[in-house]
Amino acid sequence: MSRHIACLTFDFDAMTGFTARGQMSPTPVSRGEFGAVGAQRLVDLLAKYGLRASFFVPGIVLRTYPEVSGRIAEAGHEIGHHGWSHIPPANLSREEEEEGLVRGNEAIEALTGRKARGYRSPSWDLSPHTIGLLLAHDFVYDSSMMGHDHLPYRARTGDIVTVDEPMVFGRETRLIEMPISWSLDDYPHFEYVRIGTSVAPGLRDTGSVLTNWIDDFLYMKETCDWGVLTYTCHPYVIGRGHRIMMLERLIRRLLDEGAVFMTMEEAAAEYAARG
Repeated sequence: MSRHIACLTFDFDAMTGFTARGQMSPTPVSRGEFGAVGAQRLVDLLAKYGLRASFFVPGIVLRTYPEVSGRIAEAGHEIGHHGWSHIPPANLSREEEEEGLVRGNEAIEALTGRKARGYRSPSWDLSPHTIGLLLAHDFVYDSSMMGHDHLPYRARTGDIVTVDEPMVFGRETRLIEMPISWSLDDYPHFEYVRIGTSVAPGLRDTGSVLTNWIDDFLYMKETCDWGVLTYTCHPYVIGRGHRIMMLERLIRRLLDEGAVFMTMEEAAAEYAARG
């Protein structure tokens, strides 16, 4: 029997999406603050359709917005690990990265009563140490890599990558990789960002993005019997009125197409059960 899973995931970065890049003046901080508004709108939208989702939240955001974070957890949504301060692991020492894992899990356990099962790297940029650290701290899955579009796989450790020699693949681990894609992320499509002399224009029409997101699901449905498609959104991005209306249209269409919505933890468990 065919089964096609859709995971709605939300990176509740709030202001850390900006402060981790050194943008600490009032306006970028206020852009992040809108994430608290968007997160509450998302909880309401998901409740309307009886859906559960996965929210990846930096530890600092959990501490800054305990009421909003509590509402997310109380609604039955998964709280995943998203670093402590949204600084990418590739920019940290091994010791700093592990400290962030520990501090973030302490905040998650204080809120939910258990440590996170899943991890998503800030900016999707892992360090050479990340997989080993996730295994050491008993994570079940990661959602930061892009080796497939709708089939999970086991993360590797010990890859050897050089400029002018064939890649040597390392060994597979028990850590399940739940792959993602920038094309299924709301941020590059919608956010206008100006840093120094560079500009990311964003601000695209929602209709074209919605078509792409639906078509990726339809392609999965047409080409495989079982798969998981992961959509990544940010409350301060998708929470704007016209974009949350797009998200609702996506939900309705995928329901019509027979999509099974579940948290990423549930989808990873189903993948593991398939052997």
